Amino acid sequence: MTERIDTLIILGAGGDLASRLLLPGLASLLASPRGEAVQLIGVDRDEVTDAAWQSTVSAAFATEASDLGSAVAAKSFYLRGDATDPDDLRRAFDAATGRIALYFALPPAVTILVVKALSSIDLPKGIVFALEKPFGTDLASARALNRRLEKLVPEEQIFRVDHFLGKSTVLNLLGLRFANRIFEPLMSAPNVEKVEIVFDEKLALEGRAGYYDRAGALADMIQSHLLLVLALTAMEPPASVDADDLRGGMAQVLRATRPWKKDGSSSRRAHYTAGTVDGRELPAYTDEDGVDAARETETLTEVTLAIDNWRWAGVPFVLRSGKAIGEAKQQIVVTLRAVPHLPVGLHGPSGPAQLRIAMKPAALELDLMVNGEDDPFELERVVLDSPLRAGELSAYGEVLSGLLEGDPSLAVRGDIAEQCWRIVAPVLAAWKRGDVSLEGYAAGSGGPTAWNRPRG
Repeated sequence: MTERIDTLIILGAGGDLASRLLLPGLASLLASPRGEAVQLIGVDRDEVTDAAWQSTVSAAFATEASDLGSAVAAKSFYLRGDATDPDDLRRAFDAATGRIALYFALPPAVTILVVKALSSIDLPKGIVFALEKPFGTDLASARALNRRLEKLVPEEQIFRVDHFLGKSTVLNLLGLRFANRIFEPLMSAPNVEKVEIVFDEKLALEGRAGYYDRAGALADMIQSHLLLVLALTAMEPPASVDADDLRGGMAQVLRATRPWKKDGSSSRRAHYTAGTVDGRELPAYTDEDGVDAARETETLTEVTLAIDNWRWAGVPFVLRSGKAIGEAKQQIVVTLRAVPHLPVGLHGPSGPAQLRIAMKPAALELDLMVNGEDDPFELERVVLDSPLRAGELSAYGEVLSGLLEGDPSLAVRGDIAEQCWRIVAPVLAAWKRGDVSLEGYAAGSGGPTAWNRPRG
């Protein structure tokens, strides 16, 4: 049995990630029946008193108030230190008790420096690393980072965090596909015309230029989050949902995934121009504070992929994500092929049937054709729909539960992180060559007008 984590050390404790996502996620875990006491230590460069840090933790815990959360907040403390300094890392380890989880709530470039610093000191026995995506900036850097990490601790002690794997709707894919006879045979090339995975949001840059302008929609969303959703949507049925079986199945399908056109040109990119979203005036992306227009960073991208295996041969998987879009959409849409023959004499609406799995709000919809009420030979489309129940924990709560319990099922394995970069590498190369032009769309619209038309 894996030994549980006793101390959670957060590097970059004063940052937005810790206050906005990580600490509230911990609060949701501590307020649940799965919560157990943990020592909490914050580390960052700013001078902060223990009392001020405890106040920050308590404020983040307020939305999920619990006696256990209050006790953890009251006993937590803060250390001023530079996470890239080996001596400061030693001080943090010396202050901890029991088995340690070291959470890198840091930008990717700083994470690499911390890993280098860790290689120069003796690590506490059984220490676990939790690293936020993106894991590297391309395939070569992801491989280099993985090789460095492997020299420090075994793979089972590395939690590459992608909170999409903790979203209840994403996890619902497992039950939906593998616990229902109706869906598993349906999900294959003879029945499916195409699969779309969409994450369009109304939010714009929101002050994140320091990170986003160097990443863009492809690296920020497609390369990480949506490729993992693709893996769960398309993988073969695993023997179990333990870490080895689940992640092995995800890796297998990602190894078979490539751009629809191998040169990466089966992609589109755009960035938002000035416009209005929900009554809020937004400047053009290139006029946002901290943005370098010369980088030509995309805020909307669409990539068409192929999966070269028996189940999915010939089925396009379209992954799309954008910012400052007028209508937020977070869904998986499986478009079904038409029946091979409609009996002569039956009439009805045209257009393919779809299975729609919405992530927010979580819901399931399936189109069916049934005989009409008046004329039995006139078909009509009906929609079977059901809300999907929210999980017990928030997405970060699920991730932290796995981290503290030592269960890596919801952590991204090293080879999976590398495969995600391999898949998008031809797309990035095509963009660099200028084979795919950067288009524009008004903030608050649905994207470039031409994108609403089928490809030529």
